[in-house]
Amino acid sequence: MSVSTVGNGRIELSTRTALLAVGDLLAIAVFVGVGEVTHGINPILNPGRFAGTLTPFYVGWLLVAGLGGLYTAGATATIRAALGRTIVGWVLAVGIAQGLRSTAVFPGSAALTFALVSVFVGGTLLLLWRGAIAVAK
Repeated sequence: MSVSTVGNGRIELSTRTALLAVGDLLAIAVFVGVGEVTHGINPILNPGRFAGTLTPFYVGWLLVAGLGGLYTAGATATIRAALGRTIVGWVLAVGIAQGLRSTAVFPGSAALTFALVSVFVGGTLLLLWRGAIAVAK
């Protein structure tokens, strides 16, 4: 069966990869939302703040995932592929997000402790999601 692709085959246009992308974005949103709440910020009452915190992570993840082939069948073909690619992709995405947060455009700043929390907490959510997709194939 032929699957349409874009970006020199780095992104497959399929129901599976669309579901994967939606789950990724939800996992990242949950990570940011829980973080906001633990810092006394209500994401529902402060949607602008929430969006400002979330956007650098979305930009980083979508850039890395798109260029890194994380939206192809191979990215979740096995549990090993899913976990390995996700870890590398998320670490790079957090680096991009921290760089964006260090600008005046987004709230917050680049901080090593937040980068480490981001890698571990956000990464855990993405690993659980993508691992489940790999197992369910």
